[in-house]
Amino acid sequence: MNLKIVTLIEDNPSINLNLFNEHGLSLYIEVDGTKMLFDTGKSGNFIENAEKLDVDLNNLKYVILSHGHYDHSGGFKKLVDKVKTSYKLIVGKGFFNNKYKFIEEVTYKYIGNSFYEEFVNQNNIPIKYVKEDIYYITENIMIFANFKRNNDFEVISEKFKIKQDENFVLDNFSDEIVLGVKTDKGFMVILGCSHIGIINILETIIERTGISIYGVIGGTHLLEADELRLSKTIDFLKEKHIQILGLSHCTGEKAAEEIKHEFKEKFIYNNTGNIIKINRNTTNFSW
Repeated sequence: MNLKIVTLIEDNPSINLNLFNEHGLSLYIEVDGTKMLFDTGKSGNFIENAEKLDVDLNNLKYVILSHGHYDHSGGFKKLVDKVKTSYKLIVGKGFFNNKYKFIEEVTYKYIGNSFYEEFVNQNNIPIKYVKEDIYYITENIMIFANFKRNNDFEVISEKFKIKQDENFVLDNFSDEIVLGVKTDKGFMVILGCSHIGIINILETIIERTGISIYGVIGGTHLLEADELRLSKTIDFLKEKHIQILGLSHCTGEKAAEEIKHEFKEKFIYNNTGNIIKINRNTTNFSW
């Protein structure tokens, strides 16, 4: 299995100054002819970046939204307007929960999706809510959900809330889903934000599949991690012999620098415009 990942948009700019960057994430993924979009960024500017990067979005088979935050799903409406193609939308259960962020005192900011299920249905887009632990797209492409929480240091921030009636309750991110791909070099895990914790996610995947993980791409939500959490994360990644760490977005500058220091050439900051190709013989990064 060959894998190609093009980072269409991310927080940090490309060396190609013609590309947009923004707080958000969108990845174009090809696995032996199966073309997928993983998240849509905040604004929809990923579509113009795709054109400049010679990525054709007109043959997508799947659009996967990792969770219901605006910086991962905000560009979906623009995708529907601009790209007239037939694909299946894949989201986690609870994806359309009303998500908020606590700012201060009694102030809450809406940070959820810009659309609801009705919009998806009106545009005749089939939608799959992943409720099972593993949903197989193909034998070698799978979606993971319902992650176990095995430690006490990967704590979900109290700032993230769901509005239920007139009450704000802690968001447990039951909607968070993760993509896994078997390649000729090993198993690749593609993350949106890892709100539940990257160790919790990877441990759950290893336990369910019995497969060792070759590489991890995406956001790790280590932006506000304390030294304990960061050191334990680095120790875990070393213990599991992860060979590729293409991290970005909500990983945070401090965490990215420490992980880069520990993993050297195995680490790449996967910013806007990066291309990762994995096949039987090689693993290539380009900009």
